[in-house]
Amino acid sequence: MNVINSLKQEVCNLMINDSSHDFEHIMRVFKNAKKICNDENANEKLVLCAVLLHDIILYPKSDKRSKLSSIKSAEESKKILKKFDFTKEEIRIVYDAIKDHSFSRNKIPNTIEGKILQDADRLDAIGAIGIARVFAVGGSEKRPFYNVKDPFCKNRIPNDKIWTLDHFYRKLLKLESLMNTKSGKLEAKKRTKVMKVFLNQLKKELK
Repeated sequence: MNVINSLKQEVCNLMINDSSHDFEHIMRVFKNAKKICNDENANEKLVLCAVLLHDIILYPKSDKRSKLSSIKSAEESKKILKKFDFTKEEIRIVYDAIKDHSFSRNKIPNTIEGKILQDADRLDAIGAIGIARVFAVGGSEKRPFYNVKDPFCKNRIPNDKIWTLDHFYRKLLKLESLMNTKSGKLEAKKRTKVMKVFLNQLKKELK
């Protein structure tokens, strides 16, 4: 696993100063992926390589290129992995996993390695850490917390490009049903409960 340690250092040097997508995010996803790998018949080395490289190119959410982040990261990952002793097939597996992991791509990865990366990354978007991250992104994009007239999207379509709270209804509350693996689903269920408790408390405070 020396290649993993080498990649960690390389990725740490590449990460941008973004509190929601920093190296600590990578390490949390890394931890999630290791746990899921324990229950799945997957190549752990390739999963962890994909985790480390999945956000090395990241455009801000307000950038028109934002949806291309996963594709660009996948392309850059191929260049990096060629420096190590990976076969063409192994590089393809990592490339495909990174390319298709993002929510905006609306894809279910073809390989178990890709499914684990997607689940591990999505787990870091929900629960207590997910709540922290969504408001960190909202703050960086200078968005209001919520729509004053309809904070919880009861009578309108969520628009998380304008209001931060809408992101729960646009994406975060949907992730539990989109998980690929059994252990991913179990953990997502726990974390979704945390978000629902937060939203219920917020409703009380905004009455």
